[in-house]
Parts: sequence; C-alpha cells; structure tokens
Amino acid sequence: MRSQPIPPPVRAPFDFDLRPLVVIWEVTRACALACRHCRAEANPRRHPLELTFAEGCRLMDQVRELDPMVFVLTGGDPFMRKDLPELVRYGTSIGLRISGSPSGTRLANLTNMTRCAEAGMQRVAFSLDHADEALHDAFRGVQGSYRWTMEGIDAAKRAGMEVQIGTTVSRHNWRNLAQIAAKVAEIGVALWSVFFLIPTGRGQLSDMLSPEEHEEVMEWLAEYSRTAPFAIKSTEGPHWRRVLLQKGITGLPTMGVNDGKGFAFISHIGDVNPSGFLPWKAGNVREESLVTIYRESEVFRLLRDPSKLKGRCGACEYRAICGGSRARAYGVYGDWLAEDPACAYVPPGYQGA
Repeated sequence: MRSQPIPPPVRAPFDFDLRPLVVIWEVTRACALACRHCRAEANPRRHPLELTFAEGCRLMDQVRELDPMVFVLTGGDPFMRKDLPELVRYGTSIGLRISGSPSGTRLANLTNMTRCAEAGMQRVAFSLDHADEALHDAFRGVQGSYRWTMEGIDAAKRAGMEVQIGTTVSRHNWRNLAQIAAKVAEIGVALWSVFFLIPTGRGQLSDMLSPEEHEEVMEWLAEYSRTAPFAIKSTEGPHWRRVLLQKGITGLPTMGVNDGKGFAFISHIGDVNPSGFLPWKAGNVREESLVTIYRESEVFRLLRDPSKLKGRCGACEYRAICGGSRARAYGVYGDWLAEDPACAYVPPGYQGA
C-alpha cells in the first residue's frame, strides 16, 4: 500500500537514551490460565530462581533511578506471589507509580485487590479478548476466566483502583473488535490497550493477521479513537502512530516507544530484555544495574538507533516515531532489525525487494 506521507513533527518529551517511559517486571511466570497466545508459556508453579523479595526491592530502587512514567508488575499472574502487596508497598514508598496486570482467575478477588490498593497500587490491567464469555474462555484456556475477569474488574473498582483493558488482536477475534470495544465502554475503563499478536511463546504465526488486515484494524481503531469514551494505545503495533498522523489525529500516543526504546522488561529470573516479546538478553539485574543495562548495553543502544533498521522500516520517513515491531521482526524473520512483517506501508520511492 502506498500513500502520501504526512511529515511527523512529533518529538518525545522523554530522552529515551536516559529514561524509559515504561518498565515492566515479570514478578513470576506462574499462572492458572493456559492462554493460547501466552508469550511466557506460563505454568502453574513458581520458578525456584525467581527474584526474591529483597532482590525485587533492589530492582525497584534501580527503577526509581531510571524514573519511568509507568512501572508495571506483571506475570504470569502476579497474584501467585504472596508477597505482592509488600512489593507494592515498598515500591510506593520510594516514589514509584505502580500498576498491576493480574490474570482473570479466582485470585482477582476483592481481598487481594484491596490489599494491593492499600499498599499503593493505582491501576490494574485485565485482558478481554472477546465480548462473548464462551469465546473468551476458549481463548484463555480455562472455563470461568471471563466471569473471574469481570469479578476482578468490579473488585478493583471497589478497592479504588483505575482499570484498563487489554485485547490481543488475532485471527480469532479481529472481526469482533467493535463488539469488544462496546463491552469495554460498558465496563467503563481509563484505557484500552490493543495488542497486536507476536509469534512467540504459544503465539502462532498462523494466528497473526496479514499486513492488509493489520492496516484495516488500525484504520478502524484510528476512526474509533475520535469518539471513544476512553484512551486507546497500541502494543506491538507502532505503525498505528503512522495511521494517526496520516489521518491528522492529534493528542494520541505518538511518542515513538518501541522494544528497547523507552521500554524495558525484567523477567522473573532477572534477565533484562527490550520487551517481554523480544528475547534478546541485554543483561541480568543480579549481575549489573538495570540503569547501566538500559542506558549502556549494546542491545538497547542498537534498538534506539533508527538508522540501523532494515528494509521498509529503514527507508520509512516514520521510523523515528514508529520503527516497526522489533519483536515481530524477530518472531517472523529471526532478525531484530528487519522490517515489520505486519506493516503494509511502502515508503515513497522505496525500491527494495
């Protein structure tokens, strides 16, 4: 697909060489669900080499030094760690704004939500991949997940926390996004995070949309964003920023965050990756400071340099604010710097293969 480009005059207020916008810590990989797209290939038991409570506190000290806007405790299911409220309390005490990403299980109950809210957690993110209960449960691999998700959302609100919803867009639900959006609006949330599937973990290449289908979804999402009763962000779909700019839609996320660029992910055993979907180890917090890894490691420095991108991404005039999904490039081509196989855009004058 070729179209007339709109020059992107957007500059990030963050210096991503020094400070990420988002840091995510996978506190555990244990989870009671069996989601068909799970990047972590989670299992019911905790790993014996997970970061301990003391190591987690040291990690959060380093996160505080980096000073991200958003710090998320994810999993697996973070509620599988009994010390989660204590971790939240410590992080809050040193000035971190903490969010959580619980799974839709029985653990997402009022008691656990209240304990985390009282410890300082401000927002929780739940996943909703279908507006239909049976279809959602089938996607998540456990009957009852939809009901527990709805109960968890209600519990979080009653505990005084903000709620956001994440939806994984795949071949299983992309034609139902309007119905899902209506359900998200009915629930009443602060943010809808639309995640575009990466073929890693349990995520299959056959479940990923074609470039043209991705473009169709992003065109629809951009138009819907004009009137949506909540904020919208894309995850692993950075070319949505191009679509927004081409449509002249302003005031939405166009900061250029990408895998390793304004984003860092720490695994349950302390490995530092550019994101949870890009298994390119840059270091381990048991051996080196997160601050040093993010700012100085070859992995992160390379991913923050758009001149290193290849193919259409390297030639694209939007590469500074988009850059394509590095995780998807690796998942499909085995090359972190290759063009994003989900993008349909052809830069003007591009003569590549």
